[in-house]
Amino acid sequence: MLLRGVLLALQALQLAGALDLPAGSCAFEESTCSFDSVLAFLPWILNEEGHYIYVDTSFGKQGEKAVLLSSDLQAEEWSCLRLVYQITTSSESLSDPSQLNLYMRFEDESFDRLLWSAKEPSDSWLIASLDLQNSSKKFKILIEGVLGQGNTASIALFEIKMTTGYCIECDFEENHLCGFVNRWNPNVNWFVGGGSIRNVHSILPQDHTFKSELGHYMYVDSVYVKHFQEVAQLISPLTTAPMAGCLSFYYQIQQGNDNVFSLYTRDVAGLYEEIWKADRPGNAAWNLAEVEFNAPYPMEVIFEVAFNGPKGGYVALDDISFSPVHCQNQTELLFSAVEASCNFEQDLCNFYQDKEGPGWTRVKVKPNMYRAGDHTTGLGYYLLANTKFTSQPGYIGRLYGPSLPGNLQYCLRFHYAIYGFLKMSDTLAVYIFEENHVVQEKIWSVLESPRGVWMQAEITFKKPMPTKVVFMSLCKSFWDCGLVALDDITIQLGSCSSSEKLPPPPGECTFEQDECTFTQEKRNRSSWHRRRGETPTSYTGPKGDHTTGVGYYMYIEASHMVYGQKARLLSRPLRGVSGKHCLTFFYHMYGGGTGLLSVYLKKEEDSEESLLWRRRGEQSISWLRALIEYSCERQHRIIFEAIRGVSIRSDIAIDDVKFQAGPCGEMEDTTQQSSGHSEDLNEIEY
Repeated sequence: MLLRGVLLALQALQLAGALDLPAGSCAFEESTCSFDSVLAFLPWILNEEGHYIYVDTSFGKQGEKAVLLSSDLQAEEWSCLRLVYQITTSSESLSDPSQLNLYMRFEDESFDRLLWSAKEPSDSWLIASLDLQNSSKKFKILIEGVLGQGNTASIALFEIKMTTGYCIECDFEENHLCGFVNRWNPNVNWFVGGGSIRNVHSILPQDHTFKSELGHYMYVDSVYVKHFQEVAQLISPLTTAPMAGCLSFYYQIQQGNDNVFSLYTRDVAGLYEEIWKADRPGNAAWNLAEVEFNAPYPMEVIFEVAFNGPKGGYVALDDISFSPVHCQNQTELLFSAVEASCNFEQDLCNFYQDKEGPGWTRVKVKPNMYRAGDHTTGLGYYLLANTKFTSQPGYIGRLYGPSLPGNLQYCLRFHYAIYGFLKMSDTLAVYIFEENHVVQEKIWSVLESPRGVWMQAEITFKKPMPTKVVFMSLCKSFWDCGLVALDDITIQLGSCSSSEKLPPPPGECTFEQDECTFTQEKRNRSSWHRRRGETPTSYTGPKGDHTTGVGYYMYIEASHMVYGQKARLLSRPLRGVSGKHCLTFFYHMYGGGTGLLSVYLKKEEDSEESLLWRRRGEQSISWLRALIEYSCERQHRIIFEAIRGVSIRSDIAIDDVKFQAGPCGEMEDTTQQSSGHSEDLNEIEY
């Protein structure tokens, strides 16, 4: 109905022999193949003439979902999942469009993993390509369409295809070109060559795949060049899983004097890097190029041809492939994020310091009004630069991280807390130390910060040479010194902003954007509230959230409640699966009148609830970590229940809730050592 304008294009898109499609694939010609609509939601409708399935506002209203679930699948080899789709909406509802989400459901996990999400409306079909790393675990593909605002909102699926191989590979024999796209240029573009296509201006080659007129390839021709430095770009799908190895392709260059053929990578922040350039003179044969390719974080590959004049001839491209084996047996040391990170619970990990000044000390303190516990668990270890005991102004200690390979983008995150300084400026600074050039560059420093609150800092950086991250604390004078605390340093590959491209997994909630999938049993002044900063009542509640120090958390406001009144926060229904699960969260119970915080498990169709965990009374001025290991093979919910204590100084807060498949492992529940009253429960199985 809403999509008939693209049917002619879609007929060319369908695969020959739909019955022979690989597992996890469907062209939606006569059926939905091995995919079924989940009955608890809106159904996906198969178009009467075939070609696609859809859901639209003639069958449902805004906010309603349609869910499509595959049969059991397995990807023992690296695979590529491609989705051809379209989202349409009316112009007046662009602020709240429909959304299409793709999840992976593993048989041993209660939550589905979100792989991809899109909500951009389009006049024609679009292609999403997702790399699936090889795994022996069985899984299902779940596709969720959420209707947006407007009377003409619709979502359509034209094709799902799961094949062995990498999404960056292509022989250009299929009409959707493996998701490769042009960056449109009015004069010069990449075109499909071969088959019945002929160009009178150039003698184009036979393709490399079939070496016949039946095959196809991509080409760009200088005959339409009107200006110097005309550029044509062919852009690959974005990689969605870390990969490193050898990228190879075949190319031809005719009359190569007036053109430049190059290969670039581009990350999500828009940073380009040239990784290959054609250096041989043009000839009529297909040439093999092999390029060392490292994509530890999402990247696109861009094939670019720049013409310097109308006599540039043509450049042709075919058979792009990838191997996880390095080109010509090259070896490369892979960066390990684990080795470059540290929570200081056991030791300094791979961090070290020079011997000038008192330096950084690994400490474990009992939280009090003047000093919070560590950030990791609330009762663990962290580093402290105790500048109060030095009379020498200047840098008093340098903490060095491990060496980081050059020419990669890194995201550095850490938590810090400042105590006692009159002026914040440069009390803590982060420098980059370039080993080969012995050059230091400041990349971050404290400007202003609330005192005594664990704050998160995040920095994205990239340097051509191997580098080390160095943390320094500055004491400007004997009269203006204090304490600087440091904890939970992590270094990851890629931009810090790249994680914002997707919503957080449904098994995790930091409450930064909303309440995630949690719901209130009732919503009024005595419910759970989402808040940032301090709570209104003095001597109770946290000073800031656990995630970043300036973010959001959930809490009960005791001054709005009466003694013994309850507030309950419910998870969405969780699938029952065999095996153990680990629920972790942070809680804050500070105040002389603090009441009770409990966690319950409620099975589907059961009226009674099972107590999993409980704390009673004031526990600490710090955020404390809770670990709960449980099992449940039936659909269930997890319920957080807070009960107001005897006075208004009984605010209770929670933050950073996370569900994980498998046991809690060696993570010790240090919250059992906390002060105040607690009711410790052994592991419970249901």
